[in-house]
Amino acid sequence: MICPHCAKNLLQKERTGNTCSHCGRTYALDPKTNSLRLHDLRVRRVAAKVTEDVSIEVTSDQLWYALSRSRLRKADFTPGCAGATLPLGVFIGCFGLGFGSTLVLAVAAGLLLMGAGFAVAWAAGVDRGFPAMPRAVFESQALRHWRSRYGGLPPGIIDAARTPAGGTGGSAASPHVAVLLCPDDAVRVFLAASGLPGRFGVLLADDLDTVRALPGDEPVIVLRDADAWGELYVRDVRAALERRRVVDAGLPVRSVVTRARAVPYRDRGTVPEPRTMERLADSGDFTARELKWMGRGWRFPLVALPPARLLAVFTRVAGQAAAAADPEHARASGLGFMTWPGPGSRGAGRQG
Repeated sequence: MICPHCAKNLLQKERTGNTCSHCGRTYALDPKTNSLRLHDLRVRRVAAKVTEDVSIEVTSDQLWYALSRSRLRKADFTPGCAGATLPLGVFIGCFGLGFGSTLVLAVAAGLLLMGAGFAVAWAAGVDRGFPAMPRAVFESQALRHWRSRYGGLPPGIIDAARTPAGGTGGSAASPHVAVLLCPDDAVRVFLAASGLPGRFGVLLADDLDTVRALPGDEPVIVLRDADAWGELYVRDVRAALERRRVVDAGLPVRSVVTRARAVPYRDRGTVPEPRTMERLADSGDFTARELKWMGRGWRFPLVALPPARLLAVFTRVAGQAAAAADPEHARASGLGFMTWPGPGSRGAGRQG
């Protein structure tokens, strides 16, 4: 690996204890000691890309996905496994036939079966899509070491686990045009950091109880992951808030399944319960392909969206809600000024 301080190419024996033997300085991450093969230069490079050179503040969860994305397409089963065992099995089998050895033939048969199994598993993508470093352990296996070495996270990265996520975007007593319901703490932290909820007059809520406790009957915008749980979540919200307008802002599973560039993943040992899939199937809203995709536990979370695109999604739905609630805002949005100040704003002008 390259030392992030002196740029020397270090062999493993030259970086004992995460210390460069050339410059004597320590670094945070060694690709040989973490499952994502992270090193400091890669983390800095990806962090700069995902924050667009620190022009956007993003959360550590969004950084986790950006660092994981390239490996999510890969599987632990590779053609090389089959490529090694199948020829070896054939060779040993021929050797066994020549000498009439039952033991050698049995070993050859075992190798052939093993090679065939590897080949089938690779073709079926048996181990594809499982994060090398799950989102839940990114803090303990990567961020903790980074924070210990550098005293904080890379520029532009917000520590989602240490930032309050509930009740952001304004108080219940302040004027608001809509409520955004999102169960993902990291996404609410990200949106709050952008300042957009306050600008549009949108309150952020983490659960249904919070929404019910708010006065008024403003529309509820639901932001959720594209997976079986997310699809069921928005349906349960509609049923629970039948007297209020509920807007499903996505992500819809259909948009992910049909998008070749989307890189979903699945968590080991986590698949939807049969009852969940029955309810989704009974809704009649999904194709057989989409149901199979969800049933296998595939998911595409909100943190996987490029940050600028997630902000654009919020801006669009929040702008529509503001326009519907405020005729002045509606006229402004028609002219292209989606951040036009509402009534009572002081010292506010058009913002580009």
